[in-house]
Amino acid sequence: MKCKKCKGLAVKNGKQSNGRQRYYCKSCKCSFQRSYNYNAYEKDINRNIYLFLRESVGITATSRLLSISKTTVIKRIKMMASKIVKPILNEKYQYYELDEMRVVVDYKQNEAWITYAINRDTKRIVNFIVGRRTKRNLSIITKSVLQLYPKRVLTDRLRTYIKLIPKKQHDTRKKNTTIIERHNLTLRTHLKRLSRKTICFSKNFQMLEATLKLYIWGNQLNFNL
Repeated sequence: MKCKKCKGLAVKNGKQSNGRQRYYCKSCKCSFQRSYNYNAYEKDINRNIYLFLRESVGITATSRLLSISKTTVIKRIKMMASKIVKPILNEKYQYYELDEMRVVVDYKQNEAWITYAINRDTKRIVNFIVGRRTKRNLSIITKSVLQLYPKRVLTDRLRTYIKLIPKKQHDTRKKNTTIIERHNLTLRTHLKRLSRKTICFSKNFQMLEATLKLYIWGNQLNFNL
């Protein structure tokens, strides 16, 4: 093996932690490996990160399985999420269910809520928001639904909804929110950071929102799955 620097004779000099052979030049004292590959630039790396995210694989596990750094995984998730926009739904007179799902953020010190609306028939999510369960945040979701001229808006008995949804369209019977409650379980199953009784959680609201955008509307990225 010739040295890449001085073209002198290089001999084997152990292996790196990833198993790659290293070489040492006796002439210029240079240590190197035959070739360098940066896995983050592999063709399907973004697609694989997206698939792992949807299958409850955490950041650390994704980093280990794809042989890239955790920082790279986080940056790619945020980058892909930034390309996703809330879809404009061309539909009217449908039934919609609204609910809030409690999650923890920042080393379990902060409580947050994922509030979202889902079309009862198509199972498509109209909109979602991450944050406190305030009237302002809830109104963002209710407005997204009301502009679709819904036949019925189905929620739990949270009093704030009474002020935001017209009485003639509002239904608070518990049996009518079974679709979205089942979807809550699906989210907790597929997204590791949402699981109950776990050491996995989001460290900030931005990462939680990016993860949800990828899971809910990631088909916009056209990975041809």
